[in-house]
Amino acid sequence: MKVRKAVILAAGYGTRLLPATKSVPKEMLPLVDRPVIQYIVEEAIAAGLEQIIMVTSASKRAIEDFFDHDFELESVLEAAGKQQLLDAVRKPAEVSMAFVRQKERLGNGHAVLITRDLVGDEPFAIFFPDDVIFSGAPAIGQLMDVFDRFRHTVLAVQQVPREEVVQYGVIEPHEIEPRLYEVLRVVEKPTVDEAPSNLTTVGRFVATPELFDVLADTPPGRAGELWLMDAFDRLISRQPVYACEYEGRRFDCGRPLGLLQASLYLALQRETLGPDLRAHLRSLRLE
Repeated sequence: MKVRKAVILAAGYGTRLLPATKSVPKEMLPLVDRPVIQYIVEEAIAAGLEQIIMVTSASKRAIEDFFDHDFELESVLEAAGKQQLLDAVRKPAEVSMAFVRQKERLGNGHAVLITRDLVGDEPFAIFFPDDVIFSGAPAIGQLMDVFDRFRHTVLAVQQVPREEVVQYGVIEPHEIEPRLYEVLRVVEKPTVDEAPSNLTTVGRFVATPELFDVLADTPPGRAGELWLMDAFDRLISRQPVYACEYEGRRFDCGRPLGLLQASLYLALQRETLGPDLRAHLRSLRLE
């Protein structure tokens, strides 16, 4: 069965970006001239995904509004003949999208589980919007290609310095071919000594519907919450799980440095911004 649906998890507090995220969802913070969440949705669409299921919370109404029509703004832009801006404003509202609210903060596994009725009995893609990935071929599309070959769950992974594994889910890999692995186990945020490799998960996954049964049976883990990595580790006992070392440039836009790095990366590639920004950066005299 073709992967058609994307689940985007956007219900988190954004504590690493406080106080900015006290009233503005972290997913709505801008990368140049578009919010972070729009880059995630555009990646899903570019990969051929047909329906977006967005998990939000009561404090994330701004995301829902962004993907709706603002008829007053559109009429003002149309009357002023600002067609380019009008097209940019209308584009997010053209996406087929459903919203599910996570009413209790019970972990990212719980956030996936509450989409079960909308996803149904079919494979689906999962996005963590903190991870913004720029690549020639959409990162999620690279995982979908692996899924088409093996018909089992696929995790995106990357290599990190050994001392950084404590921040991620880490896989024990069995290499099948370059950049492709069968996953023997997944360890969530291990110590450096406990980590089975330096291949860590990134916020892109393609999952079989059996994941929902596993999530429903997985006990709460760290902090009493249901964690997706724990469910993937349990899924391995039921069916194969694979990992794809995707090609692309990833930025963690859930933290200030990553958001700034991603903004600079994008701006430097814009013909209208890049030359002036390069000149400005060269002119800085850093202490």
